[in-house]
Amino acid sequence: MATILSVSGSPSAHSRTARLLRHLDAGLASKGHHVVPFDVRTLPPEALLGADFAHPEIVRAKELFAQADAVMIGTPVYKAAYSGLLKSLLDLLPQYALAGKTVLPLATGGTTAHVLAIDYALRPVLSSMGAQHIVQGRFVLDRHITILEGGGVSLDAEAEKGLHQVVEQFEWALRPGAAYEVPAAA
Repeated sequence: MATILSVSGSPSAHSRTARLLRHLDAGLASKGHHVVPFDVRTLPPEALLGADFAHPEIVRAKELFAQADAVMIGTPVYKAAYSGLLKSLLDLLPQYALAGKTVLPLATGGTTAHVLAIDYALRPVLSSMGAQHIVQGRFVLDRHITILEGGGVSLDAEAEKGLHQVVEQFEWALRPGAAYEVPAAA
C-alpha cells in the first residue's frame, strides 16, 4: 500500500481543515495505507518566514515529501486562495518536490464563493511542482463539518458523499499501473 503524507496548511490549532484531514487519514489507514499526518503550523515561524532552507524542521519536512508516494493537501481558503502558511512551506520545498506523486487537494471555507480556489490557486502550484497526477479536489463548507467532543468530526451527507468520491479516485490513482487504465464508472 501507499505512504501518504497528509498535509494541513491551516494556522489554527482547532482547524476544521486539520480535523477533516485526520478523519480522512483514519479511513485511508483502515484500508492499509501508511498515513503520515503533518501540520505545517508546527514548523518554526522564523524558519518559514525567514526561508531557512537548512533549518532541521524544514529539512525534515522536505524528507517527508520525498518519502511519500502520495500527498493529500488540505487548506482553509482565505481571500479566494490557499493559506499563506501553506504557501510559505511550498516555497521552501524543492521545485519538483511532487514529481512522481499523486496529489489530492482539499479546501475548507465559509462560502461557496471560494469553491474554485483549488482549481485557480492551488492546482497550478502543485502542477508546477511536478505532481504526476492531481486528482479532482474537493471544497467543503465549514458549516458541513461539525467538530465533535474528543476532536473528531461529523460531516453532513453531501460533504461525506463528495469526499468519499474524491478519496476513492485518489486511492484508485495510487494503484500500480492506474495511470494507464480508465477507472470504472461509479
